Amino acid sequence: MNKLPALLPAATPPTWLGVMGGGQLGRMFAHAAQAMGFRVAVLEPAADCPAGQVAEQLVNAAYDDGAALTALAQQCAAVTTEFENVPAPSLAQLAQHSFVAPSAACVSIAQDRVAEKRFFVDCYAESGVMPAPHHLIATLADLDSIADHLLPGILKTVRLGYDGKGQSRVATRAEVRAAFEAGGSVPCLLEKMLPLAYEVSVLTARGEDGEAVVYPIAENVHRDGVLFTTTVPGPHVSAARALQAQDAARAMIARLGYVGVLCIEFFVLDDGSLVVNEMAPRPHNSGHYTMDACITSQFAQQVRAMARLPLGDARQHSPAVMLNLLGDVWFDAGSALAREPAWDQVLELPGACLHLYGKEQARRGRKMGHITFVAPTLAQAQAQLQAACAILGIAA
Repeated sequence: MNKLPALLPAATPPTWLGVMGGGQLGRMFAHAAQAMGFRVAVLEPAADCPAGQVAEQLVNAAYDDGAALTALAQQCAAVTTEFENVPAPSLAQLAQHSFVAPSAACVSIAQDRVAEKRFFVDCYAESGVMPAPHHLIATLADLDSIADHLLPGILKTVRLGYDGKGQSRVATRAEVRAAFEAGGSVPCLLEKMLPLAYEVSVLTARGEDGEAVVYPIAENVHRDGVLFTTTVPGPHVSAARALQAQDAARAMIARLGYVGVLCIEFFVLDDGSLVVNEMAPRPHNSGHYTMDACITSQFAQQVRAMARLPLGDARQHSPAVMLNLLGDVWFDAGSALAREPAWDQVLELPGACLHLYGKEQARRGRKMGHITFVAPTLAQAQAQLQAACAILGIAA
């Protein structure tokens, strides 16, 4: 196969890149693409969206609108996605006219937990890492074949689950049945609960030429299924465990033939063993620290990959801690009236880098922005995180 030529930024005529999805990841992608001289078109059904506020063009249409997809493909030499639940057939349609990264085939695997788990198992010979034991429950009859060792577990919908949505902890077959029926009896995957020590994610990127880079290991803390903090370097991650996770990620992205940024989440168990959890076919919340602490951010890396330019340097130049900002920060306890947090006090903290996503209305549980704290030492970055949490009223 002949290697496709790189897309070079140009002013006349401009070189356009497209992104499916108008959320905050699309917004930060647009900023990175524009900094490199590209223009950006966003396809998104919501008229007011974070990415649409900054892109040169917003195609306001459904993700499966055939005419809108054709228009986007004709305008943009390459298209990516910022949202894993964009219909894979839409990406396939775009690929008839534009270079699409990641491909519809890769995204479709990440959209389906059964296909994702099958991929992880098939990849074991190269990666050396398996997923948690699991069992498909597509009908009530499948409840009868649940192995005893799978309980207690977590019941997850096969499709459309993220940030803890579509998940229920279950300890007995009766609880599995109740959760399955309460969720509308849609296909689910029961995963065995494992003795978890901590969670890590590996951000990696691969170009169309097969070259790949891997970022430092990120250690993540979740609250209520939503990412709370990311710390890099991970304070609990040994050099051996980091290398194992990075090597596994390299093997997986190569087997997929993936182009673009891919995030793979792993569990580290109490005995030190590594278990692969899931993957996101796009830049990831846990990779936001790269904007302030790495030579090349995950968003600039996505631009490079889809434009078939050389991948950037993934080295980290400063220890960093990232704090996710949910809409709860805009509300005092017991109050329904939103007010602006004390950003002036936060920004007095050394190394504080504030990123707000342009969302007009704050709601509890809604991702509104993040703060990355960079410092000469990890201890200093962690201290600034604690100070910011005190200012914002967040329990640290």
